[in-house]
Amino acid sequence: MSGPHFTLAELAEKFDLKVQGNAGTKIIGVAPLSTAGREQLTFLANSLYRKKLSQTQAAAIILRDIDATLSLAPCLIAKDPYVAFAKISALFEIKSVISPGIHPSAVIDPSASVDPSASIGPFVSIGAHTHIKENAVIGAGSVIGDHCHVGAQSELVARVTLVTRVHIGKRVLIHPGAVLGAEGFGLAMDAGQWLKVPQHGGVVVGDDCEIGANTTIDRGALGDTVLEEDVRLDNQIQIGHNVQIGAHTAIAGAVAIAGSAKIGRYCLIGGAAGIVGHIEICDKVRINAFSLV
Repeated sequence: MSGPHFTLAELAEKFDLKVQGNAGTKIIGVAPLSTAGREQLTFLANSLYRKKLSQTQAAAIILRDIDATLSLAPCLIAKDPYVAFAKISALFEIKSVISPGIHPSAVIDPSASVDPSASIGPFVSIGAHTHIKENAVIGAGSVIGDHCHVGAQSELVARVTLVTRVHIGKRVLIHPGAVLGAEGFGLAMDAGQWLKVPQHGGVVVGDDCEIGANTTIDRGALGDTVLEEDVRLDNQIQIGHNVQIGAHTAIAGAVAIAGSAKIGRYCLIGGAAGIVGHIEICDKVRINAFSLV
């Protein structure tokens, strides 16, 4: 076998799981219940799919103890099968090899600093007084403006824009097309026409966050727009200026959050929900899809 492969016994030991059936069963990949082949591992986390247990061709299944009697295939028994599957699935993920260095086509301001271990891809632009830290990856076509900071081991996949005064923590993953630090939507009516309110703040993103493709996070008007650690944002989300999002909150696609809203820790916000400005949502709140708060 050319790729990674493990026995059920090895996976059980690595992730503190229990084996039912042949512990020597070899696994070379992962797949859904309905399509898994004879050397692949699958999982059952939702009881709605129990009927597929008898139909799957998978080599083995991750499931709860209560479902183990329903399976004819070998099993890995887990308290939370979805979490166990996520951890095991990462073993089979194929990632591109990234080498440190600066591509010849990149344009970097002389006042910027780039750690020698960082990787700067083709056609990247890095502005004045910006810092790129250890083992950071700046993907092709990304634009990083002035006074920005990209923390160690963070990755901007491709075509990411940090406009100005954006501080990215460690191990942050930002997907293509995301724009952080654009002007917030601040307007004042003066003598019958709009007057733009300057946006003097920035954006602060904590460690271990993930920001989806084409998501936009506006910089603050005076203070900063803030994402605490381990916030997870899906694609095409709009975060207004001076919004604060608490640690470990996850937000699905097409959500729009107006300026100065404050969202607590461990919240779950469903797709296309809207949150008006200047309100506060406490910790561990769940907002279903298409809701308006």
